[in-house]
Amino acid sequence: MIEAGQKAPDVTILTMRGDEIRADAPGMPLVLYFYPKDDTPGCTTEAKDFSDHLASFEEAGARVVGVSRDSEAKHQKFIDKHDLSVSLASDEKGKISDAFGTWGLKKFMGREFMGMIRSTFLIDREGMVVRAWPKVKVKGHVEEVLEAVKAL
Repeated sequence: MIEAGQKAPDVTILTMRGDEIRADAPGMPLVLYFYPKDDTPGCTTEAKDFSDHLASFEEAGARVVGVSRDSEAKHQKFIDKHDLSVSLASDEKGKISDAFGTWGLKKFMGREFMGMIRSTFLIDREGMVVRAWPKVKVKGHVEEVLEAVKAL
């Protein structure tokens, strides 16, 4: 997994809004959060929290994008159902999550499987990862990320 102090991978993120963002040269601070699956309890809470705080991130000069391997159609249903304002990006082929190292072995109820590891990265305008949160716990996470953005 990518760590703080490393250059962000050379990948382009296409959001549902049609924005193309290069992770290694975003032009403005970028909060990139990876989550397992649309419309599951933890992922819904996280997306709603980022949406609720989106204006504060924007006031601090940062862009926020959530990434999962769900399709654009599933993302749109998720956005519509929960009235989300945060940008989402589909990574069906795994190029972005593989580059960041967020796709890996997980354990749940005694079984092991490959899946998205809930992680967040704060990337500065030059493409350096200034903070990384591996294995995120949702409660209080968005507020912690916002404080890190404000500290840039």
